[in-house]
Amino acid sequence: MSEQLTAQSFREMIFDYEKNKEWNYKGRVPAVIDFWAPWCGPCRMVGPVIDELSAEYEGKVNFYKVNTDEEQDLSGAFGIQSIPSLLFIPMNGEPRMAVGALPRKELKKIIENELLVSHAVVAG
Repeated sequence: MSEQLTAQSFREMIFDYEKNKEWNYKGRVPAVIDFWAPWCGPCRMVGPVIDELSAEYEGKVNFYKVNTDEEQDLSGAFGIQSIPSLLFIPMNGEPRMAVGALPRKELKKIIENELLVSHAVVAG
């Protein structure tokens, strides 16, 4: 299952956007962050897919959720204007945002080609 993030846990585990201007990911494996809200229909479609992928990539990619209703400051820091928005965080390089309810196949393609490829090079 995906872990819920608050602004505080985000700053502690992912990136302290209040202290740092340049991106510096704190995690040990790549991550996907799902910005969502309970009232959002497309978010409810993506949620179970994110949970499935979380189980499938356990130990290789961490999955998190940010409730945009509860974490408006965090959502604002990342310029979230529509949901679902997914932030893909590789081990090296800049994160990438994808907006909309992407199909499972597309999510897997991004994870495999952008998150795990660069991670494999670092580990190898």
